[in-house]
Amino acid sequence: MRDYRERLHAPLSWWLLAIPVVVLLGGELYAGFGGVAGVAAFAIFGAGCVLALLALGAARIEVSAGHLKAGDAVLPLRYAGEVVPVTEKQFARLRGPQANPAARLVLRPYLRQAVFVAVHDPADRAPYWLIGTRRPAELTAAIERCRPAGAPAGQGLPPVAGT
Repeated sequence: MRDYRERLHAPLSWWLLAIPVVVLLGGELYAGFGGVAGVAAFAIFGAGCVLALLALGAARIEVSAGHLKAGDAVLPLRYAGEVVPVTEKQFARLRGPQANPAARLVLRPYLRQAVFVAVHDPADRAPYWLIGTRRPAELTAAIERCRPAGAPAGQGLPPVAGT
C-alpha cells in the first residue's frame, strides 16, 4: 500500500508555451526550405517538445513500505533523519549557493516548494535529500508516518543564511 505518491509532471502553462515555440521554429524552417522539409521541421520540433516535457514530468515521489522513492533513488526510511518542509527562500538557497555537492536533489524548475530529508545511511554519501514537491506538508507527514520506530534523530536543516 502506498502512503504517498506524486508525479512531478510539467504544468499546463509549459505545454501551452511549447505551441508558439514549435510554430516559430517550424515556421522559420518552412519559410527557408518549404515543402516536405518544412512540414518535417514542424513534426520534429513538435515531437521534440512533447518528448522533452514528458521526460521532465516522468519523475515520481512515492512513500510506501518503509521506503522513500524519489526519481530513481530509494531511501529506506530507517535511515531518514529529520524531515522538514522548507520555505521558498530556503529552497532557493539549498539548491543554489548553499547546496552540498554530495546531496541528492530531485527538483524541477517549475516547483517552488520542497522537503528536506536528513540521511544517516552509511552506504549513502548524500548528507540529505532535497525533494521538490507540490504538497510538502503531505509528503512530510507520509514520511513521518511510515518511518520505523527508533529511526535516527536528525540534525535539522543545514544553516541557511538570510532566512
